[in-house]
Amino acid sequence: MPTTVAYGDHPSQTVHLWDPEGGPGGPAPVAVLLHGGWWRDRFDAGLMDAPARDLAAAGWAVWNVEYRRTGGDGGGWPQTLDDVGRALEFLATAAARGSGRYDLSRVVSVGHSAGGHLVLLNALDERTPVTAVVALAPVTDLERCAGAGLGEGAVEPFLGPDPSAELYTASSPVLRVPLGVPQLVVHGDADQRVPVEHSRDYAAAARAAGDTVDYREVAGADHFAVIDPAHAAWRQVRGYLSGTR
Repeated sequence: MPTTVAYGDHPSQTVHLWDPEGGPGGPAPVAVLLHGGWWRDRFDAGLMDAPARDLAAAGWAVWNVEYRRTGGDGGGWPQTLDDVGRALEFLATAAARGSGRYDLSRVVSVGHSAGGHLVLLNALDERTPVTAVVALAPVTDLERCAGAGLGEGAVEPFLGPDPSAELYTASSPVLRVPLGVPQLVVHGDADQRVPVEHSRDYAAAARAAGDTVDYREVAGADHFAVIDPAHAAWRQVRGYLSGTR
């Protein structure tokens, strides 16, 4: 079972730490997990428990990050993204002072849906220890999502009413490329929550801007297959992560 640590005073500013299984074997690579749920407070880090357990069993140290969300939790823009940056800075500093348990040259952030949005934007933070990003069915274009009413209108609570063009640009990974780190993007072509076209367009834009992007589209996979350790979509992730170790 994970250990929970706080990186701030708010109840949602916590991280669930999963130790790698198998005992001491040198510093472990780190997987940072960020859950989805359209940034809403009725969803929490428990959404990533299955991937966390799977990665820990494969020898990864897992940092499953919680953050302030919209609703009654005090989240939104930019607080939610700020929490992610603060959590990773806190953990990296603590790890650097530790006993060599973590290999901070191999820190991969893995985000699903709205969590994919957050890991992509966090890669631009000069304080982040992240060396590669895995975005699973990510939210990449907030104006496009708002226009289509995706997430039952989730963008307005996150950005506030009537976002400006500048705010849409600042908060949309597709408009912030290049990120400057290697990326894996995995999306099912049967996704019913975030249309697969969003990731196709993101990958094309990121590559055109100079980023290294490995784009994998999984036939028949829905929005949640990408975080199901029993599904072929997650095996794409595991294969990629094996290459980063």
